[in-house]
Amino acid sequence: MAPVLATLRVLDLTDHRGQLGGAVLAGLGAEVIAVEPPDGSPARRQGPFAADGTSLSWWAYNRSKRSYALSEDGQQRGPFADPHFERLVRGADVLIDNGPHGPTSAPDAAARLAQWNPALVHVTISPFGLDGPKAGWPASDLTLLAAGCQLALTGDADRAPVRTAVPQAWLHAGAEAAGAALLALAERDRSGRGQRVDVSAQTAVMMAAVPATVFGANGAPDVQRMGGGVRVGARNLRLVYPAADGHVSIMHNFSSTSWRYSARLMELCFERGHCDEAMRDEDWRNYAEALITGARDDEHFDRVKAAVASLTASMTKAELFAVARARGLLLAPVADLADVLAGEQLDARGDWRTVLDPALGPVRGPGPFAKVGPVPLPGLDRPPQLGEHTEPLAAEAPRRPEVPLRRPASGPAAGARPLDGLKVLDFSWIYAGPLATRVLADFGATVVKVESTRRSDSTRGSGPYLNGDLGPDGSAQFSHFNAGKLGLTLDLGTEAGRSVARDLVRWADVVFDSFTPGVMASWGLAPEDLLVLNPRVVAVSTSLMGLDGPLSTFSGFGNLAGAVTGFYELTGWPDRAPAGPFLAYTDYIAPRYLVASILAALRQRDRTGTGVTIDLAQQEAAIAFLAPAVLEHTVNGSVLSRMGNADRYAAPHGVYPCTGVDQWVAVVCETDEQWRSLCAEAGWDDRHGLDIGARLAQAAELDVELAEWTSTQTADAVTLRLVARGVPAHTVQNSTACAADAQLVHRRHFRTVEHPVHDKVVVEAPRAILSRTPGQVTRGGPQLGEHAFEVLTELLGHDADAVAELVVQGALD
Repeated sequence: MAPVLATLRVLDLTDHRGQLGGAVLAGLGAEVIAVEPPDGSPARRQGPFAADGTSLSWWAYNRSKRSYALSEDGQQRGPFADPHFERLVRGADVLIDNGPHGPTSAPDAAARLAQWNPALVHVTISPFGLDGPKAGWPASDLTLLAAGCQLALTGDADRAPVRTAVPQAWLHAGAEAAGAALLALAERDRSGRGQRVDVSAQTAVMMAAVPATVFGANGAPDVQRMGGGVRVGARNLRLVYPAADGHVSIMHNFSSTSWRYSARLMELCFERGHCDEAMRDEDWRNYAEALITGARDDEHFDRVKAAVASLTASMTKAELFAVARARGLLLAPVADLADVLAGEQLDARGDWRTVLDPALGPVRGPGPFAKVGPVPLPGLDRPPQLGEHTEPLAAEAPRRPEVPLRRPASGPAAGARPLDGLKVLDFSWIYAGPLATRVLADFGATVVKVESTRRSDSTRGSGPYLNGDLGPDGSAQFSHFNAGKLGLTLDLGTEAGRSVARDLVRWADVVFDSFTPGVMASWGLAPEDLLVLNPRVVAVSTSLMGLDGPLSTFSGFGNLAGAVTGFYELTGWPDRAPAGPFLAYTDYIAPRYLVASILAALRQRDRTGTGVTIDLAQQEAAIAFLAPAVLEHTVNGSVLSRMGNADRYAAPHGVYPCTGVDQWVAVVCETDEQWRSLCAEAGWDDRHGLDIGARLAQAAELDVELAEWTSTQTADAVTLRLVARGVPAHTVQNSTACAADAQLVHRRHFRTVEHPVHDKVVVEAPRAILSRTPGQVTRGGPQLGEHAFEVLTELLGHDADAVAELVVQGALD
């Protein structure tokens, strides 16, 4: 049986601004052709580099792709002048490009591509989207993080906001593009028609800032950055603590479902002499409410954190992690990439693969991002040499896109969405799972979210709170993550509740959970059980570490996976403790891979008639976002660490102060031309001749001078002046500024929708825009159990008496 996307062909015309999109599709088995200029993709010249000059960034994100080099005419006049480009387009299923910033930038390019191949899914990744007031703005990784809310939330409060040392923005955009392409293909399977897919890197980055993105739009104060944590209102949520030999990350959670983790941590503090009995015996279950209502003040919480810091500082990272695993604590070591590569879990799950490269020899790098059955994802090979496949591709017979020969004569109904008719049973909670199933709901799937009255989704207890409502239906965060879903409560501890769950499995196309491995099995709902109940089901499990391996039962949140995967070590200032990216970072990466994996599995299910299992560990998916740095270690032997906002290949590259309180602007010069433009605007006539080598050597001095220039101006004024000259720059925006951003307003990114209790709530719109069949969101997340009668009667066919009996049996608690 072939890999899940083996029948698809993708033309990848992106450079470093989007190459992960094709990489994700190649990882799912698609044939991906990198269409390059005769001198190679610009991505081949992006650092970091091996000793022989090979781009490790290119190596990381172009594995298993084929390379077609355009003719000299294609180089000079664009790909449309190449003698074989039209035939390649006519035979392709998907084309991914950088739009106005790439080789298909001609005004009529999209129309010509659609004329050649009406079934083509044409995905364009751009900084801000295909249209709108910022559509033509120059951008870089740093300026996109600034525009997308994420940068404002990361770093120490007394310094400039700070990025992760491995550029992240274009990776979020590329991963978003892969899932969006598969959404458009799902619609094409019914209509036979292609469409344009508009992926904005700005809105893709905003996924890495949830739930803070919806605070301002819902009238709540902006979340503020704090080194090794975040600040909400006057309260500091600390995530990074000292260890005797480094740092660890801890999640303080006081929800009704997770308070026991905090109780166990304070029990350990007491046993080791770091707190008294009164602190140990605090009512941790209701502690969050006590802080909100003032029954406990912030000084008390500060004493709690001080006790925890005293404990962690007395032990090594290994000792702390061993205790965390033994006692069930939300604690993980802050690892560097050498630690990650030496870790037992990824090795045990076969996540590292060694392939032979003709220039570099054996190279050890990340393997598949998910474990899929019955046919595993293909092991990725080396990336192609420039033009390696030009001749065979030029000589091959014409290919036909994978469009169904027979389609319903009526076609899809007006207003139809790509996933209309798809049925999803959603046992997931917190961030990663709900964010993934939210995408499925946005694009038409019927998603039934299962909770229980005793174990509701923890985000129901988290802000921002609508109209001050601290109850289970007052969280705008929950409403955002679960918009458009149906709400059902089930007590899976009862046989009656499990019976309903089994009926829902038989109804569903996809069953999704994000529990610690073993929980679903305890209810008779392990992947193998699901396939017995429904042989055509796509059974999806996501967890921090995966369903097997020595750390499989280690549970927690995305901040812990971010720590053990290397993100915390790579984010912050070299002279300070790790700041870590905002909150639960791997929870923002995993949904992209989950959506792509589910849609690919559904294609395989429809082709073969058999179900598919997906085991996606957050750690394995997230490691792809650090792949170039992984290769720096395996190929070069170096270990990258945090470096503030400095960049090894661009200068100036930083975040600079402006007038006002905590107002900043990100400015980047990636080329000599951009540098000369900056000099002209700033009046630095004596500096314009500095080349990149000189600028890197003088980077600290240039940062001081640029900060002096920006500090007398508003961030917006600096941005507009530099953007007008073609220099990447952007105000560092928090959630309130994003809600007013003219580009996001143009894209209608924030939507006011119905709320079941509070009338209205503001949520984010789908991040990618499909030209013919866009996603829709019209209502927020459900009340606890809101749609029980509808689900049981309309979806499962139970009558009113049967529903009443389930109530009597306690199944719907």
